[in-house]
Amino acid sequence: MGEAITGTAAGVPYTALRPAVETDALVVSWHMMDAPRTNAAFAAALPMNDVPAWRVHLGMPFSGARRPNDMDALFERAKRDPALAFFSPFARQAVEEFPAALDDVRGQLSIGDGPLFALGGSLGGAVVLQNLTKVPFTAAALVNPLIRMRSGVRLFEQMVGKPYSWNDESTAAADAMDFVARASELGDVPLLVVSGTEDHPDLRDDAKELVDRLPNAELVTIPGLAHPLADEPGIDPAPQWPVTRTVDERLTQWFQRFVPLVSVYQG
Repeated sequence: MGEAITGTAAGVPYTALRPAVETDALVVSWHMMDAPRTNAAFAAALPMNDVPAWRVHLGMPFSGARRPNDMDALFERAKRDPALAFFSPFARQAVEEFPAALDDVRGQLSIGDGPLFALGGSLGGAVVLQNLTKVPFTAAALVNPLIRMRSGVRLFEQMVGKPYSWNDESTAAADAMDFVARASELGDVPLLVVSGTEDHPDLRDDAKELVDRLPNAELVTIPGLAHPLADEPGIDPAPQWPVTRTVDERLTQWFQRFVPLVSVYQG
């Protein structure tokens, strides 16, 4: 991986990787909340160095450079109300702040208004799916994505050993983050869904259901891949796991299918 460029765009921290060619093609990503849980760590885990496009890894809200001083307190709050204190506000803010961050990072890095691609891991995958309902991406990819909030809430229920108390507000939030039910809103953008064989069963089932409902989606299963993509604590860049290298290769192959078609003008 070449030297990373770090900065802040409209208040959003980012880690950018420069392509080996002159291009305005841009892949934006949103990381997971499991390891790697920062933009810098996600860039190290999935650098996609052979994709002839800028890769700009955006920081999720309340994480990385924006994380509270006491991360344990944040996750304790998430355990108490995973729907309304964790999944919904994290994803909503990431989507809301994206347009201004995109404009700012393009200006800072002198990236023109070229083709736009998206990548999301876990909760970052939900951010990509929500953005697909409104942003004209050329292609997108998800890794072990959170496709239905209710599946994530079930994981928290297992973690704390008690059922979650749903109410009207949390039910509405979960409906808004059920992208199997909302599949018709995602259009026909080419979408790759990478699912590890050792990921949580509900997340794997959701991945298959989503792909089955979309006209231009592909499901890739990675043997031996659990939910995380890097060692804990997942905050700083770390050596790439062999199985994560396999994911990186599949993502690279996927985006290479589309970037050359829009980058032929490069000299």
